[in-house]
Amino acid sequence: MLGGQGMIQRFRYKFIAISTAALLFVILTIVGSICTLTYYQSHQEIERVLTILVNNDGQIPRKGIRTTDNSQSQFSREGLHQYRYFAVLVDNKNQVTEVQDDHIATVTPQDARAMTDRLVRRKVHSGQLLYRGVNYAYKIRNKNGEKVIVFLDESLLMARTRSLMHTGLILGIIVLVLYTIVLTLYSRRAIRPIIEAEQRQKEFITNASHELKTPLTVISANNEMQEIINGENEWTTSTKQQVTRLTKLINNLVSLARMQEQPTLTMLPVNVSQIAGDVASSFKSVISTEQKQFNVQIDEGLVANADENTLRELLNILLDNANKYCDPQGEIDFTVSSSNHSKNIVITIANSYKDGKSLDAKKFFNRFYRVDESHTQGKKAGFGIGLSMAQYIVKQFKGKITAKYTNGKLAFIVTLKEVGK
Repeated sequence: MLGGQGMIQRFRYKFIAISTAALLFVILTIVGSICTLTYYQSHQEIERVLTILVNNDGQIPRKGIRTTDNSQSQFSREGLHQYRYFAVLVDNKNQVTEVQDDHIATVTPQDARAMTDRLVRRKVHSGQLLYRGVNYAYKIRNKNGEKVIVFLDESLLMARTRSLMHTGLILGIIVLVLYTIVLTLYSRRAIRPIIEAEQRQKEFITNASHELKTPLTVISANNEMQEIINGENEWTTSTKQQVTRLTKLINNLVSLARMQEQPTLTMLPVNVSQIAGDVASSFKSVISTEQKQFNVQIDEGLVANADENTLRELLNILLDNANKYCDPQGEIDFTVSSSNHSKNIVITIANSYKDGKSLDAKKFFNRFYRVDESHTQGKKAGFGIGLSMAQYIVKQFKGKITAKYTNGKLAFIVTLKEVGK
C-alpha cells in the first residue's frame, strides 16, 4: 500500500522519471547509431576518394572510375569535383617536384611543401594531418621510387556529419521535452488504478477496524460477565488474551494507515539522547521482570532533525520487538552514538537470538512477516506490522534502517543525520 498523497506523488514522479529515462536511452541509442554509421560512411568515402586519386597520380581519371578491387565505383568524374584536394609528387630524395593544387584554393604551394615535409618524417602511408586548424586525410603511393601524396580536406564531409549529429540531438531533445510534458499531464491518469487501489485499501482498513471493534467489545463484555458469574478460568483468560491481541492488531493497522495518510512530518532539531533515555527507562522494568539483561549506552547531546513523538514511537517499536524476540534470559543492547566516519547518529537495538542464522534480514520489514513462533509465545506474539511502521518512520526522517545477524544477536541499526556537525 502506498502511503498518502505524498507517496503517491513520489510514485508519480518516479514513473515520469523512469519513462523519460527509457525514452532518453532509446533516443541516444538511435541518434548515436545514426551518427556512428554516418561517421563511418564518411571515412569510407574519404578512403575511396583518396584511393582513386592516388592511383591516378592525383588527377581525376578520364575514363571509368574503378576501385582497387576492380569493382565499379559509386563516384562519377563530375562527382569527384566536389571534393577539395591537392596532390604532391616527391622524388626518391624526398624532395617535392610538383604541387597540383587546381582543386583547392586555401592551400599555397608553400603550405603543401610544409605538410609534405611533416609526412615524410612520419613514414606512414595513410592517415590524418592537422594543419592550421584544418584536418586533412592523406594517402601515399610509391611509384618507381617516387611518391604520390594526395591530401583531401575533410571539412565538407565532417561538416555534414556534425550537422546530422546536431539535427539528431535537437530533434531528440524536442521529442524528449514534448514527451515529458505530455507524460506529466497524463501521468495521473496512468497511475489512477494505483491511486484507486490505495484508496480502497485505506477504506477497507478503516471500515474493517470499526466493524471488528464492535464484536470485540461485545465478546470482551460477555467474557467479563462470565468471570463475574462463574469466576475466572483458563477459558476466560484465553479469550481475554485473544481479544487483547486482536484489539492491538486493529489499532496497529489503523495507526499505520493514519501515519501514511499524514503529510510530510514537521522536522525540527530534537535531542535524540534525551528521548532515547526516556524510552529506555520505560522499558527497563519490563525487560528486567522477564529476567533479561538490558545494556544501555547513550552518548549525550546528540541532535537530529525529526518529529519528537514519531521518534519515540520508532524507538518503542524497536525495543518492543527486541524484547519480544529475545531468547529467555538473553541480552538486549540499546546503543545511541555518533558515527566516527560520517555526520550521522547511529541507533542500534540488538537482542539475543540463537536461531537467527537462517533468517533473511531483508524480509523483516515486509508487512505481516513473522519469524519462528517459538520465540513469541502467548501475549508476546506480534503481527509483523511494527517493523514496517519503523521503516516508514525512518524514511520520513530521511534516514536508513537495516537489520543484520551477528555474534548470536539480531540487530536493527537506524542511521539519522546529526545536526550541528
